[in-house]
Amino acid sequence: MDLFLAIFTGTIIAATPLIFAALGELVVEKSGVLNLGIEGMMLMGAAFAFWAVIAGLPMPVAIVIGALAGAAASLLFGVLALTFLTNQYAAGLALAIFGSGVSAFLGRNFGSSPIDALKPVHIPLLSDIPVLGPMLFRFDPLVYLALVMFAVISWFLYRTKGGLILRTIGESPETAHAIGYPVIKIRYMAVLFGGLMAGLAGAYLSVAYTPLWVENMTAGKGWIALALVVFATWRPLRVLLGAWLFGGMTILQLQGQALGLAVPSELLSALPYLATIVVLVIISRNRQILALHFPASLAKPFRPAS
Repeated sequence: MDLFLAIFTGTIIAATPLIFAALGELVVEKSGVLNLGIEGMMLMGAAFAFWAVIAGLPMPVAIVIGALAGAAASLLFGVLALTFLTNQYAAGLALAIFGSGVSAFLGRNFGSSPIDALKPVHIPLLSDIPVLGPMLFRFDPLVYLALVMFAVISWFLYRTKGGLILRTIGESPETAHAIGYPVIKIRYMAVLFGGLMAGLAGAYLSVAYTPLWVENMTAGKGWIALALVVFATWRPLRVLLGAWLFGGMTILQLQGQALGLAVPSELLSALPYLATIVVLVIISRNRQILALHFPASLAKPFRPAS
């Protein structure tokens, strides 16, 4: 039972940054914009949140600073891709490299001492229930926030007029512009939201998941989040389930190493990334499902007619 609880809680925690980053990118892609710079925005969020903590700022403020750092990085992408109409693939890759460089520069003086991690919440009575208490009521606040964001984004996309407008822009920005909607402004808002979520994911990594500064600490999680959106065929519930799947792969490889399985540690470490490749290959074979939910204008530049 202890091993089961360790794997279950570890899976939920490991999936949390993926949920934040992938849900943010889902909203961005629903607007017809492809931002490949998630890794860089996550690293920016991680670095600035960690800096805020060691500077003595309260933990909630540090998390907000990390989220805003991701949003600021996404604004740079927005200017390049939406205002100057540069290639979205190139702009996103440049942002990923830029974020990695900035975080490495900031992290030079962070040292190797751990910080006080974000504390789990304790809910009276509920947290003390045997088995269910550790499974459901002993996580830190950001784990619950990730689930709240899943519910809010699902509701917004499919139950509100704003979500309908966003999806319309992702399908046909020309039509949305002809009706009178400010396509570029709405895409900017989506890009900023995606950056905010990526920064929040990075902040979670540095102040909760691994409260110790390690250069390039995202270790490819931004790319996994990007793949998750495709795996989920642009649907929020599948993003959540996919994040739990890949979080489980991460924890299983850690547990496998701890149990001393006769498997090369390099292979166990590669398990989450191998799972990503396998799932994407399987999903890509069914082109009908991809075509059904794929935003038609994804990564295509749009310039409003004067």
